[in-house]
Amino acid sequence: MRSSGEVDRAIDLYADTVRRLCMIYLKSYDDTEDIFQNVFIKYLLSSAEFKSPEHEKAWIIRVTINECKDFLKSFFRKRSIPLDEIQELRADAPESSGEVLDAVMSLPQKYKDAVYLHYYEGYSAAEIAKLLRKNVNTIYTNLARARELLRERLGDDFE
Repeated sequence: MRSSGEVDRAIDLYADTVRRLCMIYLKSYDDTEDIFQNVFIKYLLSSAEFKSPEHEKAWIIRVTINECKDFLKSFFRKRSIPLDEIQELRADAPESSGEVLDAVMSLPQKYKDAVYLHYYEGYSAAEIAKLLRKNVNTIYTNLARARELLRERLGDDFE
């Protein structure tokens, strides 16, 4: 494991390079920040000995590219839709689907998470339980309670 001084030096030297590479691959500031953090955590935990500054820079670049590629092919990335795209889809959707999405988004957080992951992302209750680190029966209960709240808010339009 490296010292904090070594990590600070590496961040000072290579931060711009890492961010630029991430933006080229990911085209998202938030995802870039996540990968940036991962790269320098790997640097901190690495025990690799570098022969020269060029060798160190090449290592940082390779790790950055690998992290970006891994992120792009990750299960989470393939199965999710950015919120701004949901807003665009909602604008193009019939009036009732926008109403349903508004009702879902107004649910308490624990219900909203379960409903969104189940109905919009297609996860099973068992998968949601693993993602949220909850009991499977808790997820079933949250889904049932969320459906009841949606039924109250939407009336006959629900289902």
